[in-house]
Amino acid sequence: MKNQSALFTNAKIFLLDKVIDKGWILVNENGKIEEVGEGNPETVNHDVTVDVQGKSIIPGLIDVHIHGGNGYSFLDGKYESLAEISAFHAEHGTTSFLATTSTASRERIIKALNCASESFEKGMPGADLVGVHLEGPFINEKRSGAQEKSDIRLPSINEIDDYMKASNNLIKLVTLAPEVENGYEAVKYFKEQGVTVSIGHSDANFNEVLEAIQAGATHTTHHFNGMSPLHHREPGVAGAGMALKELTTEIIADGIHVHPEMVKLLFDVKGVWNTCAITDAVFCAGLPDGEYGRVFVTNGQVYLSDGSSLAGSTLTMIQSLRNVISFTGYSLLDVLPSYTMVPARQAKIDHVKGSIEKGKDADFLIVDDELSILSTYVKGIEVFKQS
Repeated sequence: MKNQSALFTNAKIFLLDKVIDKGWILVNENGKIEEVGEGNPETVNHDVTVDVQGKSIIPGLIDVHIHGGNGYSFLDGKYESLAEISAFHAEHGTTSFLATTSTASRERIIKALNCASESFEKGMPGADLVGVHLEGPFINEKRSGAQEKSDIRLPSINEIDDYMKASNNLIKLVTLAPEVENGYEAVKYFKEQGVTVSIGHSDANFNEVLEAIQAGATHTTHHFNGMSPLHHREPGVAGAGMALKELTTEIIADGIHVHPEMVKLLFDVKGVWNTCAITDAVFCAGLPDGEYGRVFVTNGQVYLSDGSSLAGSTLTMIQSLRNVISFTGYSLLDVLPSYTMVPARQAKIDHVKGSIEKGKDADFLIVDDELSILSTYVKGIEVFKQS
């Protein structure tokens, strides 16, 4: 369908605020949504007709926290790895993603960022690479989790500049611990560069979170995990994220990282417009249980080899969506913003991604009533089709 216009008909279409029971979408040859309508389409010029046969079309899911998948990692620093990650996650509902680093040497991070810049220009075969999430190395060792303690560093403007240059300014989101030395200065500097700043792997207290917000922080990374916990005398990052409207909170809704009832509580307290669903998927997402270097997978759960910590997830966005509907009792229409417009907003791409509306990229999924993916479209091109 590349370079062809397409008319999608006989579809149940999920818009931002309503569902069209029998609708149609016209996608132009540039992969943009030209028009969305209800009923039988009037005569419009198009090259291809796709009869959705009454199935649902939902906006493509956007993941701002992906480390890898199907045996490949962003830190491999190779186009081939990013392409495999892109294809794997497109199969599971992701149409746009931020390739996410982890704490590593300066040289390894720069290599990955250079690769992201080159891959962004070249394009991906599946989910659209829309930027980078820099997770670490400017974190607190006390809340490092599975991050490499030996590579944790204090933030410096010089190192930040190196990363911005290496990525060709593709860094859209950064995770850091604001309470460490130079932390607040780093928050301010990243914000000045147009980067969304997230508090994560942080032992900050409530007042330190307030100071970080004043400096420009607006996000928390995998909420409840890798942060100072909620206590009735000291809310910590976990409590601050729930209490403060200025913060959008990420959530890994696999039922492992966060108990299902706590997932529900976060959605109830923050609302869907301030909750950002992520996978935190690592290279072994999609692989069978077993040992993989410094981690092992059992029952789909990823742990460090010594069993001391969870080490990312094998979650996919479509499974997360099913989980949240089950955990919270929210409807599909109600919960979709946490998977679409909220991550798009936090990655500063909501002007082109995140909803089915005129002028935006034709990124969407065709799904059945059980949310099984029949097709994934990115910029109007079918990048996955269920066999």
